[in-house]
Amino acid sequence: MSGYDSNPFAEPVAENPFNDPSVTQVTHSSVEPVDQYNPFPASDGLATQTTPAAPSPFQPAVLQPSTEPSPQATAAAAQANLLRQQEELERKAAQLDRREQELQTRGSTGKANNWPPLPKSFPIKPCFYQDFSEDIPPEYQRVCKMMYYLWMFNCVTLFLNLLACLAAFITDSSHGVDFGLSILWLILFAPCSFLCWYRPVYKAFKTDSSFSFFFFFFVFFFQVVIFIIQAVGIPSWGNSGWINAFTSFRFNKAVGAIMIIVSILFTMCAVLAVVLLKMVHKMYRRTGASFQKAQQEFSQGVFTSKTFQSAASGAASSAAQGTFQGNN
Repeated sequence: MSGYDSNPFAEPVAENPFNDPSVTQVTHSSVEPVDQYNPFPASDGLATQTTPAAPSPFQPAVLQPSTEPSPQATAAAAQANLLRQQEELERKAAQLDRREQELQTRGSTGKANNWPPLPKSFPIKPCFYQDFSEDIPPEYQRVCKMMYYLWMFNCVTLFLNLLACLAAFITDSSHGVDFGLSILWLILFAPCSFLCWYRPVYKAFKTDSSFSFFFFFFVFFFQVVIFIIQAVGIPSWGNSGWINAFTSFRFNKAVGAIMIIVSILFTMCAVLAVVLLKMVHKMYRRTGASFQKAQQEFSQGVFTSKTFQSAASGAASSAAQGTFQGNN
């Protein structure tokens, strides 16, 4: 009945709100309220993950201390630069020497000489440039190649003629003159025929030169005569022609047989030379060459020659000096 004993008109008793048990438990707890509260509780056994903050891409500027190079380092750098320049100059000088050597081995066409085809280790270098497919027009290549084959065939025949004369000299000492002259004909005719009638006809077909054509006709006519003389085989002329072959066949059949073979080769050279001479003359008439053009080419070649110009200037200077001395 205590509730009824209280005076309803009495002053209400002021109660302390902090005496509430829930409030006092929180205020007297040793755990911080903020740390205890977790607004994102872990669910299903998964812990919360926090993303670390990205580092700043900007770094503070740091000034490096400036150091002056020592005199020794400066001298070493200058010496290394000089050595590098010297090596570069030596390399360029070697390149210039190599180019000069290449130019010396080239012909007037600016291309490296390729004839005769000698090994690179051989002390003698090629003297001429020859390329039928590049230098000679297609309509003249066949005849030009046949002239080249005729020259090679002539050289082989001269060598066999030397062997035949040697065999005749071994069996009969009276053939010593023939053997000596056969050596001379091989040494003389092989290079001279190349320079005097093959190269002119090659140049004539290459450049359509009237002067080269006329020079070829003049020399090759004598070459045909020489082929005929060699095929005849006059005794003591150094040729194993028909006369020497039949004469030797009476004394030694083996030597006579060798000489007959050489006689046949000389006869073939003569026949082929006549045929090729006619073919070259026919092609020469198609080119429109003439004696007047040959004269013009000869005069232009002579007056533009450095040898002729130097000789003319020397003669003029000597004549002027003589005239001056005579007046004094």
